[in-house]
Amino acid sequence: MLRLLLPIMLFSFVALGQEPPLVQKADNYIYDGNQAFDASNNVEAEKNYRRATATGLKKDIAQYNMGTTLQQDNYVIEALSVYADAVELAKERPSKHRNFHNIGNALMQLKDYKGAVEAYKNALRNNPNDDETRYNYALAKKMLEDQENKDDQKDDQDNKDDQDNKDNQDNNDNKDQDQDEKGDKDKDQEGDNEQDKKEDSEDKGENEKDNKKDDPKDQDGDKEKDQQQPQSNPTQLSPQQVKNLLEAMSNEEKKVQDKVNAQKAKPTGVKSKKDW
Repeated sequence: MLRLLLPIMLFSFVALGQEPPLVQKADNYIYDGNQAFDASNNVEAEKNYRRATATGLKKDIAQYNMGTTLQQDNYVIEALSVYADAVELAKERPSKHRNFHNIGNALMQLKDYKGAVEAYKNALRNNPNDDETRYNYALAKKMLEDQENKDDQKDDQDNKDDQDNKDNQDNNDNKDQDQDEKGDKDKDQEGDNEQDKKEDSEDKGENEKDNKKDDPKDQDGDKEKDQQQPQSNPTQLSPQQVKNLLEAMSNEEKKVQDKVNAQKAKPTGVKSKKDW
C-alpha cells in the first residue's frame, strides 16, 4: 500500500501562531500535492512535491511522496532513485522504514527478488513490528527461491543438452571414421582384385601367344598365304595399258596433222591499214 506523509508543524510556531515563510511554503506545496494525489491528478501532485523539495525544507517528506506518485504511475526506475534520496535525507527510523518498504515493492515490480529481500530486511531493521513488511519479505524470499530453482533446472537442462549434442557429435564422428576406413579397405581390396585380373589377363595373353607360335597349323597357314600372294612382273603390260598407249599415240598424230593444215589455210603478205 502506498502511503503519503503530511507535514508536521513545529509546536513552538503553532503555539505562537507563526511559521517561518519557507516552512509554510513547503507545507503548502506538500498539502497541495496530497490533494492532487487524492484526486488522481498525479502530474500536478508531482509538480507540487518538486516545488516543496526546491525549498530545501521537509525534503524527506516531499521526496517520499513524490516517489510514491511516480511508482503509482509505473515510473518504477525514477521512483527508486527518489526513494534512495529520501533514505539519505531521513533521520528517523519510521521514515527510513517507509522508504525501504517502498523500495522493496518497486524491486518486486521489476522482479528483482534478491534486491527486494534486502530492502525489506532494511525496512524491518527500522520497524520489525510491521506485518505488511514481514509478509512482503517472506513473499520476496519465496519468489527468489523459485527463481533460483528455475535457473538451476535451466542450467542442468542446458548442460544435459550440451552433453547430448557432444555425444551425438562424437558418435557421428566415429561413424564417419568407420565408414571412411571401410571405404579405404574396400578400395584397396578392389585395387588388388583389379591388379590380379590384369596379371591373369597378361599371363593368359602370353600363353595364347606362345601356343599360337608353336602351333604347326598356324605355320602351314602362313606358308599357304605366302604361296597365294600374286607375283608381279614389272616388264609385262596389261591389255588395257597397251590400248591406252595406242590411243595416246593416235591423238598426238592427229594434233600434228591439224597444225599443218592450219598453216596452209592462213593468208600471207597482207599489210595492215594505218589511220593517218
